[in-house]
Formats: sequence, structure tokens, C-alpha cells
Amino acid sequence: MSNLKGRIQEIYDQVVRRNPGEPEFHQAVKEVIETLGTVLEKHPEYVEQKIIERICEPERQIIFRVPWIDDKGEIHINRGFRVQFNSAIGPYKGGCRFHPSVYLGIIKFLGFEQLFKNSLTGLPIGGAKGGSDFDPKGRSNNEIMRFCQSFMNELYRYLGEHTDVPAGDIGVGGREIGYMFGQYKRLTNRYETGVFTGKGLTYGGSLARTEATGYGLIFFTHEMLATRKQSFDGKTCLVSGSGNVAIYTMEKVQKFGGKVVACSDSNGVIYDKKGIDLVTVKRLKEVERRRIRDYCEVHPDAEYREKGVIWEIPCDIALPCATQNELNGESAAKLIKNGCIAVAEGANMPTTPEGIKVFQDAGIMYAPGKASNAGGVATSALEMQQNASRDSWDFDFTEKKLHIIMKKIHASCFETADTYGCPGNYVIGANITGFRKVADTMIAMGLI
Repeated sequence: MSNLKGRIQEIYDQVVRRNPGEPEFHQAVKEVIETLGTVLEKHPEYVEQKIIERICEPERQIIFRVPWIDDKGEIHINRGFRVQFNSAIGPYKGGCRFHPSVYLGIIKFLGFEQLFKNSLTGLPIGGAKGGSDFDPKGRSNNEIMRFCQSFMNELYRYLGEHTDVPAGDIGVGGREIGYMFGQYKRLTNRYETGVFTGKGLTYGGSLARTEATGYGLIFFTHEMLATRKQSFDGKTCLVSGSGNVAIYTMEKVQKFGGKVVACSDSNGVIYDKKGIDLVTVKRLKEVERRRIRDYCEVHPDAEYREKGVIWEIPCDIALPCATQNELNGESAAKLIKNGCIAVAEGANMPTTPEGIKVFQDAGIMYAPGKASNAGGVATSALEMQQNASRDSWDFDFTEKKLHIIMKKIHASCFETADTYGCPGNYVIGANITGFRKVADTMIAMGLI
């Protein structure tokens, strides 16, 4: 085992050398490969075939210029990315993120996580991620349309329902997907509905896709709580963020009997001890595209904490749904001190390694995003199924399928952790389960 630990460290050191200045990618790789020692011991063929080394190197990395003109006639130049990480188990699948923080390292970390997340769904989809450092905030619809069209002028040549199927992410919702799909159709002369997911319902979209990541998170958390004879009923919850994932996480928490008392955006935190009014949040964020501080205009008893830390508020269950590394070791310790019993991630890698260690040392329930937020991509794959068969399912049918998938993901993570001598450790369960499916497929296909 000591030799394997040394080998894993060598692989990690090589990743850092080959990918300098990409700390998020380094963090994602380290978090996964450090949990694989027992797997490599039982399956030496993974070492002989250098599966980890191959998985850590993307199959293709695409970087391109995105020029566009704003409403004043000024030219802007952004940078676009698509990292097609691994297609062993299916066509590349993963969202596009438009945010000023985007650079190659962010996209690579997201694509790496996406590979294992997609594997956990049990559906035939590989891992990829894309995006741009373009900031859609404050931009008009026409400016966003022009940017999306320019973005697709380059990216379209690498996409296809059997090749790579993007979706949305931070900064990319139904509006942006519509503009990108329209430009793809225009450039290719193909009405290929299966090339994007998260589409509008009038042109091949799937009911329940908007709600899927948030709903799936709560389905998974419900199963996790049940392993310790707990439930959402009567529990106080914190949900960071106020975008798509956070909104539908809050909605499903309420349906399961819990009370969300706080949510947030990049400017601050809203604390409403009576329980967050979801109707107000939906209107502010989905219709009017305003900041969360405006919640207090409707609910003056609520408290707005500018640049506040949501994790300082006492709760039973914490659900980070905003962005990577938003929950550090200090915040994790504060949550434990205030009585938190469970944490489940709705965002990608929102908890730092120090935070994860605090949760695991305290023995509380902790679910990593690659397992607990897989509902979004799972429902995207269901959308692909509907597109392929020219079919359309109703909301309840799709939600039931999502619920079944999330229960299976939980069961596989829980059982794998137990099999490998780490009962209740969802990090190890998720990493090993996701890794083995990809690894076995790569071996079966030869040197790919």
C-alpha cells in the first residue's frame, strides 16, 4: 500500500507540473485520486494500464477568441473554452459557464468532476465542460445574443448529439441556450435537438430540467438522512446562492417539511427566521433579475447582511449551492458548533479540503457534489433520450425517473463505501463508484 501511495503522489505531482497555475483543477484531482488506494490494490490492472494518468489528461482542450459588439458599438474580446475530458462511456456531456472568473483551470476542474458525476448516473454520457470569461450581468438581451452567436461560431464545429452535448451552468440559462442552439442550427443547417440540453419546451426541452439539480439534491439528501433515521421534517436549512439550483433546492426542502431561513448571492445574505418566501425570490431572480437584497422591500422583517457569511447562521442542514470553495474550514467548524447534522453539495466542489476534513472528523453526514448534485445532468440525459426518440414526457414521469436515479446514486455510493471499509463516507463511495465504471470501460476499449 505504501508503494501505491507513493505512486498516487507521483501522479498528482505530474498533474501539477503539467498544469501550472490551475489550483482548482489540482484540488479536484487530489480529492479523487487520494481515495483510490484500496481500489488500485485490489485491481493492479488500473496501475498497469495507467488509467489514472490517462483520466487526468483531457482528450481535447479547445481555447478560442470570442469577439462581439455591445449596444454602443464598442468591440469586446472574450475567451471561450471547451474541455472534452473523457468519452469512454458516452458522448461528452457538461455545461457551459459564463462568468468573469472562468479560465482554463476552472473549466478543467469542472470537466474532471463532471466525468465522475456522469458516471454515477448510470447513463451513457462522458465528461466535458465549457464556458467563457464573459459576464452576462448588466448586459441587454441583444448583447447576450450577439455574444452567444459569436461563441457558437467557433464551438459549433466540435459539437453533435453523438460527440458533445453542452448544457447550462452559472450565467447560462434558457435564454443563452436558445441563442446558442439557434446559431448552431443556422451554421449547420441541421435541426439537431440532441446537441443541447436545457432547451425551451417549444424546441425539444424537457419538463423538470429546470428543477432537476435542486430536486435531485434533496432526493439524495433525503436518502442520506434516512440512513440515520432522520428526515427534513421540522429541520432548519441554509441554502447558499439564489440561482436556479438554490431556488429549486429551497422549493423541494419545503415540500419535504423543512424550513429554509437563509439564501444568498455574491453581494450578501438574506436571513428570514420565519422562512424564506420562495415566491419573492423567484420573482426577483427569475423574472426581474434583481439582487437578493431587494427581498427586504417585500419582507422588512428579514435581515440583509452585506458580504455576510451564510454559514454563521445556526441550522440543522447546510446545502451549498453557489460556487466552488465557498465553504472553508472555519465555516465548517462554525456549522458544527451551531448544531448542523448534515451537509450536501448542490454546487461543484463548494467545500474546501479543510472544510471536508472538519465534517468527516465530526462524523456528520456529508455528500460531495459529484453525487448529490448529479440530478441536473441525469435529467439532461433524459432530455437526450426524449430528443432521440422524438418523444416528450410529462413532468411527473420525468421527476419519478430522476428520483429513481438519485436513489440509485445514493445506494451505490453508500454500498461502495461500506465495501471498501469506510461506512458512511460518501466521498470515497462516490469517487470509487464513478472511477471504476470509467476505468473498466477504458480497459475494455484498449488504449484510448
